[in-house]
Amino acid sequence: MEEIRVLTEDNVEIAFNKYTKGREAVVIVAPGWCMTKDSKAFKQISEMFFSEYDVYCLDFRGHGKSKGLYTFTSKELMDLHAAVKYAEIQGYKKIFLAGFSLGGGLVLIYGANYNNVNKIIAVSPHSDFDKIENHMWKKEAWGETFKKFELERFLSIRPDIFPHKKIKPIDIIKDVTAPTLFIAGKKDPTVYYTHTEEIYKQAVCAKEFQLYEDGIHAEDLYLYNKEDFTRRCIEWLKK
Repeated sequence: MEEIRVLTEDNVEIAFNKYTKGREAVVIVAPGWCMTKDSKAFKQISEMFFSEYDVYCLDFRGHGKSKGLYTFTSKELMDLHAAVKYAEIQGYKKIFLAGFSLGGGLVLIYGANYNNVNKIIAVSPHSDFDKIENHMWKKEAWGETFKKFELERFLSIRPDIFPHKKIKPIDIIKDVTAPTLFIAGKKDPTVYYTHTEEIYKQAVCAKEFQLYEDGIHAEDLYLYNKEDFTRRCIEWLKK
């Protein structure tokens, strides 16, 4: 694994972990708010995808080793675009996106704005940022947050305190042409599964929807369903 730095079009330095074996396809992994490429969860997710594909796992701006401030999807599209452009320069024949939570919303927004990725996996994406429930007082939310607590990761988070205009995934989903796998947890206390379900229903691309009846949020869907989650993602990318 190698750490790479790239510049976005607004001149922010973005870091990502690069796992490579010279394969023809790469999966670009987009974590959500407060998660980083070096978190235990996303190192495991990166290794999961690396079993079949090369992998780039991002630190979005305001997270981990990347510079700048996090804008909760307003400017992070430029971070993702910088990583995709880097992958294009490397000569990959196929580029896949796998996003989690706000990262899940971002990969959909990316797919609607750019026609240069082959497939998308969106895990617990929001339909509208302003409608995210985020019931952090529920044990299903704070309990899992506590289990995954990493001091270094927590101290690396730098949010932008000023409001910025945000694209709503629900408004652009019909513009997504890349085949997309939607994944959600029915007991998600942070982004209710109905967000994902609503986006899925309005999508016009080739699509599938996987709902984990006892699942919660984003990377936890992988952590608690590793075998099935891995199988579904790899099968989707290989179709």
